[in-house]
Amino acid sequence: MIIAIDGPAGSGKTTTAREVARRLGIARLDTGAMYRAITLGVLEAGLDPQDSNAVEDLLDSLQVDMEGDRIFLNGKEVTDRIRLSDVTEAVSPVSAMKAVREKMVSLQREIGLKQDCVVDGRDIGTVVFPDADYKFFLVADTRVRAERRLKEQADKGENLSLDEVTRQIEMRDRMDSSRDQSPLKKADDAIEINTSNLTIDQQVQRIIDKVESNPNVTMKESLMTEEKTVEQVETENPQEPVIAEAEKKSIADPYDMIKHVTREQVEEISEVKEEIDEELETLYNRTLKKFNDDKRVMGHVIRVGEKDVVVDIGFKSEGMIPLDEFGDKIPEVGEQIEIYVDKIEDQHGQLVLSKKKADFLKSWEVLKQKYADNDIIEGKIIKRIKGGMVVDLNGVEAFLPGSQIDVRPITDFDAYIGKTMDFKIVKLNEARKNIVISHKEIKEEALKEKREELLSQIQVDQVLKGRVKNITDFGVFVDLGGVDGLLHITDMSWGRINHPSEMVKVDDIITVKVIDYDTEKQRVSLGLKQLTPHPWEEIEQRYPIGSVVKGRAVSITNYGIFVELEKGVEGLIHISELSWTQHIKHPSELFNLNDEIEAKVLSIDSEERKISLGVKQLQPDPWESIEQRYTEGMQVKGVVRNLTQFGAFVELEEGIDGLVHVSDLSWTRKIRHPKEVLQKGQEVDVVILEVNTDSRKISLGIKQLETNPWDVIEEKYKPGSMAKGEVLKILEKGVIVQLEENVEGLIPMGDMSKKDRKNYTKAVKVGEEVELRVEKVDRDERKVILSRDDLIMNEEEKEIAKVISSQENATQKIEIPEDILNKLQTDEKSEEEKPAKKEAESKKKSPKSADKKTEEESAEEVPEVEEADEEPDAEAEGKADKKKTSKADKKEEEALAEETSEVSGEAEDSKEEAVETGAEDTEETAEEEADEDNAGKKA
Repeated sequence: MIIAIDGPAGSGKTTTAREVARRLGIARLDTGAMYRAITLGVLEAGLDPQDSNAVEDLLDSLQVDMEGDRIFLNGKEVTDRIRLSDVTEAVSPVSAMKAVREKMVSLQREIGLKQDCVVDGRDIGTVVFPDADYKFFLVADTRVRAERRLKEQADKGENLSLDEVTRQIEMRDRMDSSRDQSPLKKADDAIEINTSNLTIDQQVQRIIDKVESNPNVTMKESLMTEEKTVEQVETENPQEPVIAEAEKKSIADPYDMIKHVTREQVEEISEVKEEIDEELETLYNRTLKKFNDDKRVMGHVIRVGEKDVVVDIGFKSEGMIPLDEFGDKIPEVGEQIEIYVDKIEDQHGQLVLSKKKADFLKSWEVLKQKYADNDIIEGKIIKRIKGGMVVDLNGVEAFLPGSQIDVRPITDFDAYIGKTMDFKIVKLNEARKNIVISHKEIKEEALKEKREELLSQIQVDQVLKGRVKNITDFGVFVDLGGVDGLLHITDMSWGRINHPSEMVKVDDIITVKVIDYDTEKQRVSLGLKQLTPHPWEEIEQRYPIGSVVKGRAVSITNYGIFVELEKGVEGLIHISELSWTQHIKHPSELFNLNDEIEAKVLSIDSEERKISLGVKQLQPDPWESIEQRYTEGMQVKGVVRNLTQFGAFVELEEGIDGLVHVSDLSWTRKIRHPKEVLQKGQEVDVVILEVNTDSRKISLGIKQLETNPWDVIEEKYKPGSMAKGEVLKILEKGVIVQLEENVEGLIPMGDMSKKDRKNYTKAVKVGEEVELRVEKVDRDERKVILSRDDLIMNEEEKEIAKVISSQENATQKIEIPEDILNKLQTDEKSEEEKPAKKEAESKKKSPKSADKKTEEESAEEVPEVEEADEEPDAEAEGKADKKKTSKADKKEEEALAEETSEVSGEAEDSKEEAVETGAEDTEETAEEEADEDNAGKKA
């Protein structure tokens, strides 16, 4: 089912169609919105809506889609945008183009055939859907339609008058009804509904009642027509009450005037019409043609009422013109005036005339000629709109952009409302009846001659007066009388300014100096500060070195404060010159911007234009007598003020700090950060280590409060002695053990592989008490180095180690308890039996490999030697002692890999060999004794 709703602009068809579709639960196809979307695409492309070729070329790139009541152009929603006035004015010529209509009709039919829908437009029942099931044609009085459209546009933010909207609708009606392609007209079988005095609900309900009353009958099976019930009221001299009554009678309920007729009755009516007097019809048509050919005619005023003026133009009836169209010039009865024939007949059969349109067209012709001749016209500024002003040019409203009012920027636009000024037309659009004017061009032409004269006289160093025309962030534009010059912000003052508005205002008259003039580009550079002497002249006489000056802080940086002594003269107080004693990280800790600061002049460089100032020089230097107050070795108290990675700063007195280096915190502990032993605000005793007045530094110490314990520590923890302690940490580099005397022991493992280190660290746990041999004492690292081999010894091996460490005076003989030796010998035999069994088994499997292995083992066997009772002589023992260290070090790595039992065996073998070779070379004996001693240590 398709319901077609047609009608002129503002008749309410769009709103009605939307509501009908909603109540019936079917779709709505807004064809007018589709044409408006195409028109918007033409306007956005910058094309002339009258240029059919350009519009046709653009069509393929425009895609219109609908989603409910929302319409999209190339994927962008334009539902509200297409209802604005610029689209309204241009949609009629665009929609009249054949290519546009063909594309839209095809698209509309394609959409309509897929579903039941309500379709509204201007040619739906005649062209798009001539076979629609129901057809309605909505009409309304022009004024009523204009008021509806005015409210609609006001809701969208457009500011138009009722007359402007009325003119747009009338123009649209003329164009829609006279176009070649699909003109606006009522379909023969459409039901006409006058909506002038109907609400939307009433309109909708009448359409729905009609649809629901014939659910199975289409409009093609029955014709509907109207029965005219309005009587024509004709009087020789019509009076206003009579006319009002006639208008009132003409407004009737369309459904009260509709009746059903048969086809035979329609044919009879047609035959009656053919019997009309042909001569009368000819005269009537000639009369109509006369007025159609010439829209502007002369007429006589026959009556002036309270609201209307009745004018006779020689037509079959008089026409009425609203009184407000005449403004202040109310015509008299009998006066001849020029008027515009708006309509020969409206829907009530009345002649529609307009005085305002006649005046508009007359003025328009005059303005066209003025524009062609480039003449000046006079106009009155009547109101302000967005972007400029509206000017009345004798009945034609023109747009005056804000930038074209004057040669200088305008701040108060309202001050121009009501003023009458001269203008020049800069743009005239015949199709849209738009005019753009300018007052600025007239003034610029007047200033052109004066400008050329002034440019010919301008010279560098010339002093001129001018008016401040505009102020920007970078400077001021000064009007010198037809020529604009730039006064840059850097040329306004010798001092520092943040913005030009600090010195001048718009329209101020100022005196400036020409500092540069580019004749080719006609640019003039001006200066204001150049009118006064340079402030750095004779600067040494005004600010001698050592004098105390006052100034204002104009800039604060990380490295200091710039102080303005006078305009154009600034000095720098470096951050190091702010205080003798305080450690200042940023100057803002002491001073703020614009503070008045008193300082002493330290140095002046007039060539570089630099002045060095100091604040701390106003106070005596506390470091001058520091050596008298603090001497080396003195013990004093202080407060910890700051902690760093390398040490702690201790305040000795206000402004005087000393540094306790991290290495001077403890004799015995290796402290990585001072926070391990100190806290901020803690009061501590310190010793003065050094006072350096040149670098203004004092070195302090805390460990120096005590005597150095390392002499005692070295005596207590001799190499080879046993040390007890508690495991503190297990690290990558080794195991830290807390020993007595607050000393840390280290079991080094940094040079071991990850696998070996893991085996060694398994033997200990944090908090476990251990007893290990001392290898050496490292005074620099504050550590006692302990033996890592002791970690993996069993109990018997640890007992041997204790015995060896207790026999400090032993030379070549080591007395090991007999029970331990028996235990070791038993372990040796069991170890020797294991490979013998393996060899026997392997011989059975492979005799050759077994023989080879036996030979290798026999080569490694060492003959047993009985223990000797005699000891080497004293001389051999002495020589052995000399080479003991070097020989032992060479064999240390080899001995570490041997088992404890093998070491014990070697010790006995060494003794037996020494007895048997009694008279052999003493050096060999010494080497054997060295091996014996070394093996004992390792055991």
